[in-house]
Amino acid sequence: MDGFPLSTRVRVRFAETDAQGVAHNASYLVWFELARVEYLERFADGYPALRQRGIEAFVTEAHVRYGAPARFDDRLTLHARCSDVRGARFRFEYRLERDGTVVADGWTAHACVDAVTHRPTRVPDWLADAIARAEAAPA
Repeated sequence: MDGFPLSTRVRVRFAETDAQGVAHNASYLVWFELARVEYLERFADGYPALRQRGIEAFVTEAHVRYGAPARFDDRLTLHARCSDVRGARFRFEYRLERDGTVVADGWTAHACVDAVTHRPTRVPDWLADAIARAEAAPA
């Protein structure tokens, strides 16, 4: 999808649904995390690389806007991009689709902190550069 350098597939598992067979609202945040981890793996040596270099990336806010319901065994496509890298903060944006229909979209805000002290620290240059390269590359 244009403007989203990462696309990955998600299959709705039975455990992620409610009694009506609709994906539980909390499942979307888990899927967003799946996309973030894959984004970092693909473009920035993975989340463990952040931790090995003494950085953690805490979620400070999360937003989901629900559209069409996702149901058990749906095959969904999850798109992710990263933006607003400045100071200690950055933001991921997501779009979840089923056969071209938007099931949900949303975003998560993050803050880089020192892995030991948990005090805010600037997004390291190596990470900011990796994000810039990923976002500049054609999807």
